[in-house]
Formats: sequence, structure tokens, C-alpha cells
Amino acid sequence: MLVERDIDAFLAADWSMVDSDFRREGFLGLHAHKSELPDSWRLDFPDLETYRDEWLRQAKASQAVDYAEPVRDALFRATNMRDIDLRGDTAVCHKKFDGTIALKDGGVDVLSWQTLYFCARLDGRWKITGFVGYMPFPMGKPRG
Repeated sequence: MLVERDIDAFLAADWSMVDSDFRREGFLGLHAHKSELPDSWRLDFPDLETYRDEWLRQAKASQAVDYAEPVRDALFRATNMRDIDLRGDTAVCHKKFDGTIALKDGGVDVLSWQTLYFCARLDGRWKITGFVGYMPFPMGKPRG
């Protein structure tokens, strides 16, 4: 639900493909605005409808970009969701975007952010209950 279906729905700008992946009740999303400072993260998505509207806006804007390569392939190449913390019927999925998509004008669209998705298994099916998104990737500098 968080990689293949999300990418396909985004490229089609078709929310109905992912709508059932979310739990409406109590859903919320924090927007990190690519900041490493949690105090600057904002509750930009207090409900699913607000997030849906922004997701659709971004999907439609992406359709207007002149890419020089197959976008689906580039998104899969840049997407990593290798880390999933699972405790019973609750999960945190770590999704990272790290790559580029070539543009027809010779430039590149840089994908460099990460999202933590909070999920719950409800009636035998996993649902997204919220997230902290648009955090920078990589994030944090080693100390010492």
C-alpha cells in the first residue's frame, strides 16, 4: 500500500486507488517542511481530507512536468521502505525517497525526503493512521 499502489495512484492522480488504505477516524499528518527541527513541524494535515487535497494537488502538478524518462521507473528506483517496526497490530514504516528524475530540459527533479507512516491492522487489513512526512533525507549528523 505504501509503495507500488501509492506510486501508481500518484501517477494517475487517482485518490480512489489508495483511499481505502487510510483510517479516516483520528487520522493526522505532520509536515516537516524538510526541517530536521521537530519544533518547526506543523499539523498541516489535521484530517484525511486535507491530506487528500494536497496529495491530489501534487499529483496533478507532477503530471504537468516534462520528464525525460519513465517516471514510474524513476520513482521505484528512488523509493526505499526497508525498515518497518512491527509490534502486534501496530507498525511504523520508514519510507525514503533518494534519487532523481531526469527532465527534458536537461535538469533533474531531486527526490530527497522521508516519511514515517503509522499503521494499524484493523479487521485483518493494514491501514495508515497518520504520518510525519517531508522530513529531509538524510537527516541528522553523526556526533562525536
